[in-house]
Formats: sequence, structure tokens, C-alpha cells
Amino acid sequence: MIVYVRFNSSHGFPVELEQGSSVADLKETVGRLQGVQPDQLRVIFAGRELHSDSTLQGCDLPEQSTVHVVLPPSSSARHSELVLQQRLGRGVNSLTRLDLSASRLHATSTGLAVILETDQSSAEDSDTQTEPKAHSSFYVFCKTVCRAVQPGKLRVRCRNCKQGTLTLSRGPSCWDDVLLPDRIHGVCQSQNCDGRVAEFYLKCAAHPTCDNDTSVALDLIMPNVRGVPCIACTDVMSPVLVAQCAERHVICLDCFQLYCVTRLNERQFIFDPVVGYSLPCAAGCPDSLIKEVHHFRVLGEEQYERYQRYAAEECLLQMGGVLCPAPGCGAGLLPEENLRRIQCELGDGLGCGFVFCGDCKEEYHEGECRQRNSPAAGGAVQGYVVDEEAALKARWEQASLETIEETTRPCPKCSVPVEKNGGCMHMVCPRAQCRFEWCWLCRVEWNRECMGNHWFG
Repeated sequence: MIVYVRFNSSHGFPVELEQGSSVADLKETVGRLQGVQPDQLRVIFAGRELHSDSTLQGCDLPEQSTVHVVLPPSSSARHSELVLQQRLGRGVNSLTRLDLSASRLHATSTGLAVILETDQSSAEDSDTQTEPKAHSSFYVFCKTVCRAVQPGKLRVRCRNCKQGTLTLSRGPSCWDDVLLPDRIHGVCQSQNCDGRVAEFYLKCAAHPTCDNDTSVALDLIMPNVRGVPCIACTDVMSPVLVAQCAERHVICLDCFQLYCVTRLNERQFIFDPVVGYSLPCAAGCPDSLIKEVHHFRVLGEEQYERYQRYAAEECLLQMGGVLCPAPGCGAGLLPEENLRRIQCELGDGLGCGFVFCGDCKEEYHEGECRQRNSPAAGGAVQGYVVDEEAALKARWEQASLETIEETTRPCPKCSVPVEKNGGCMHMVCPRAQCRFEWCWLCRVEWNRECMGNHWFG
């Protein structure tokens, strides 16, 4: 096997070892290459010092991993370092076998007891263990190579020098330990660095990575080791996304992708000033917005670009802006308050010059806006001859009005016309200042009864 060694934080170099080699074998090879006595070297990987009598495989050191090999600290600090090292010692769990998913699943959950393994021995650190877990405990969005959701690997470095030479005082026990700063401390073993704060990050496990190749943690995606069925397709899949609702509903990634695309097509994502453009649990549970929007990367490149564009448009509308209604334009504009005549200014390749009414979004006009989709009032004019072609056209217009009546209903709260083009009966008013959620059939505020009786008709 090949591992990459960074000696005293220098640039890494490959070291080839036999399968089943020990940490002592690695020290022997590095000591010979660097002209240093092997027993003076300390090997650090993923926040802990590896002991000489351990095998590399037993330390969960996969092929082409990067390890840090350092010389001991100066003699003045040697005693205090050794005392602390004895306390750190073997008590830090392997980051490779760590599973933090329990911190996203409360024991009081009624809809999902726990989807994690409860065998504590599987989480205990053992240098003699040779068989790693068959599944990944972490999932990430790989931004650089895969550009997809992939298994991930958790790593740690010194926040001060950014080197992976920090030995942890304790391992993380929940996602907050990983995602929030200043939660866990340790001792940096790099020379001339007195760093004491751990900085966790994740890498894609699907390919070899460099120091700067980090990935976004998807903390709601986890292995489905308890075989909980998907809320949508009822198949047992892994990995799954577990919503942060009281029921902890489970949805497989294929159904989650379909759920996101459907809501995106209906423009029913929710704009939250803190979270951003997000979705709740697929079952519509309250207080369940996804807080890490990188989970929506499951949409794929093309759909994710739409998601970002819609999010920017929704942010603009929340600020009181408008979108240019000219076909093929859609530029975002921030007109002055109560300004009725709005022009889409040309400049820097943006805008089209279209001048429109801020009330009806039609081409600008003087006087009141005309009522669209309203049948003309009054009777037929005496002596007016209606030819056959005009009669046929009138029938077409009537058919259009009937279609509009069937597919468009006013929002029960603000009366803005809302069009339904397929999808479920759960409607959200598109007007940024309203966003009222209502039932297409009942025409009342969306509730659990509507969800249970006719969510999909």
C-alpha cells in the first residue's frame, strides 16, 4: 500500500509499504529517508497519535491517505507534553469509524426510533480492529471532482497552522462539535506552533484528495442501517435523508430529488431570511426547514442553477423589487416606492429597455389597468354583423376563459390569481408579501385534514 507522509509539515512524499505493515514499519522507513532515529518519530493521523504496535489497517488508514510524522517537542516542553499525551492516548475514537448521526435523531422521536447501530462496541476505539465498517458514516457534496453527493471522511487540523498535526483531547460526540468552532481542543505537535483549537472538515472519500480539497458536510444524509422505509416510495434504500421534524421522516435520495424538482417547478420553495431558499419535510411538517441548502445539490447541475436563480428572484421580491415581464428578459429591478412607470434599464449586457406598468406588469399605459381574463360587459350592438370567422374566434376565446377558470383560482387571503399546473393540492400564494398556504379544493388554509384526505387529489 502507498501512504503520503508529511514530515514536520513539509510537502508530502509517497511511502510504499507491504499490506499488514505496522506503524513501526512506517517509522522505520521515514527515519531512514530523513536520517532520524525511528523511535524519535511520532505518527499522527485524524487527530490522534498512532502507536508503534498498531497495524496501519487497524488504524483505519486507507490507501493513499496522508499522515503527519513529527519529531518530539523541545525538551523544555517535553514533560508537560508527555503528561497530556498520556491523557489523550488511546481514548480518542477513530474519526473514520465515528458516527454522529445520533445527534440528528432525538430519542423522543415517535416516527423514527433510531436508524443507527446501537452496539456501542462498534464505536469503541480498538487498535487491533482490522475490519472497518461496511458503510460510510458521513456524506458530503464533492465540489471539485465528483460534483455529486458522495461518502465522506472526517478530518481535523490545527486552527492556528492548518496542519493535521493536532492530537485531540476528546473526539467529537455530535454534529455541533464538528460544525461549530471552539468546541474541542487538543495539542498541535508541529514545531513552533502552540495551537490548541481543533478545526474539523470533511473530504470526499471517492477519490484521493489534497489539503485544499474539502467538501460540504450533508449532516441530514446518513446510512439507513435500520432499514427504515422511504416515506414516498416505501422502499428501503441507503443512504437516506432524515428530516428535522418531530416525526423524523425518512426519504430516499431519489425521492428527495423528485420532491425538490416538483417543488421547484411549482415555485413552492420557502424563502427564509436566515436559512435562505429551502424546503420543509416532504410530509409538510412544521419547523422542519433544511438549514444546509447544499442538500439541494441532489437536483443536479442544471436544476440547481434554476434553484439559485429562483432563490435570487425570491430575495429580490422580498426586498420589494420586480422582475421585468418582457419575454426572454426577467431582469431584477428595484424601482422607487409607489413608482408606476418602470423601465428595464439597458446596461452592461443586462436589461432590455422595456417600459411597463408596475401594477399590472403590462406595457406602460395611462389611466387604470384593464381587467384581464374578464368577460366583456354589455349586450350586442344593434346592426353589428358577426361573420363566421369572428364567431369561431369567439369560441376560442371562450374556451380559453373556461380553461383559465379551471386552472386558476384566487388566493383566499389576497385574491391574487394562482394557476395550478399539475402537482398536489397544497398551494402557496406566489405573491412575496402574502405566501399564504391553502388547499386548492377546500380553498381554506392548508391543514392536516387536507393533507390526509386529498393531498394528491
